[in-house]
Amino acid sequence: MKTNPGRFFEDYTLGEVIRHAVPRTIGAGERALYHALYPARGALYSSDEFARSVGLAASPLDDLVAFHTVFGKTVPDISLNAVANLGYAEGRWLRPVWPGDTLRSESEVIGLKETSSGATGVVWVRTRGLNQHGDVVLEYVRWVMVRKRRRQVEVPVSVPELAPVVDPGALVVPEGLDFRNYDFALAGEPHRWGDYAVGEVIDHVDAVTVEEAEHMLATRLWQNTAKVHFDVTQREDGKRLIYGGHVISLARALSFNGLANAQMIVALNAGAHANPCFAGDTVRAWSEVLDKAETSVPSVGALRLRLVATRGQAGALRGADGKYLPEVLLDLDYWTLVPR
Repeated sequence: MKTNPGRFFEDYTLGEVIRHAVPRTIGAGERALYHALYPARGALYSSDEFARSVGLAASPLDDLVAFHTVFGKTVPDISLNAVANLGYAEGRWLRPVWPGDTLRSESEVIGLKETSSGATGVVWVRTRGLNQHGDVVLEYVRWVMVRKRRRQVEVPVSVPELAPVVDPGALVVPEGLDFRNYDFALAGEPHRWGDYAVGEVIDHVDAVTVEEAEHMLATRLWQNTAKVHFDVTQREDGKRLIYGGHVISLARALSFNGLANAQMIVALNAGAHANPCFAGDTVRAWSEVLDKAETSVPSVGALRLRLVATRGQAGALRGADGKYLPEVLLDLDYWTLVPR
């Protein structure tokens, strides 16, 4: 057989390293297409001149362009037969990605556990994205629920211990980044690191209705081949599941209104795609300030933020039973860099 049906749960071995196929060279057009798909308008990722004013050689590609590209490479080997992408942890952006860089991905299997149904299992992988020089630009852990080929097969259980949050001391500030000459007028808002308080909830006000065509373009752009995003026969309701990365980028772009100066994502602490998103859903976003930290650069501070994408109201996350409300689509916990 020359075709690849994708891996099933019993096809994974603890400790194996999977080198994912098809490296990708990312051009400047990727930025334009990303900004066309989402209302993204962060100044540092929009303007070479703004990026130079804060110490960078030019405007790098959006942090989530790097994430989606690295993630997409892993799909044929990790989540082609996935039922659900369950969560993220220990993610760090280690260096900027520039137009012309070539990215590839590799993943190590760090955990395996069969589910109680016997029909699926959970696979944990640590993924690294590397550029053409072999430098790691991004790393993260994710875990997915994957179908089993046969119920009777047993796989040894090993559940990894993961840090609940990336330590602020491990955050990497890109070389040269310095916000002393930061132009708040050009960035769009006056709010500094010190203006945000732990516990503060920010309603980002705006909303975007998800379109089928845009979602399909996004999955193809980052070569995400997960069947549930393309094939309507994969679900009993006959719907394509909106790619989770599409929801992440929508919510991140919407957060500009209130967090315009949260310029760079540098760590991903946790994340959950709480409920499925479908074409026609109108997505809103709100954020909660979870923590604040200093960095190695005096002019640069870090905010730990909870970003929630929802079909509902700002501030509403869980019901009395502790479960996510049905209108909540995404709960993302991340560190970002802001001017002090």
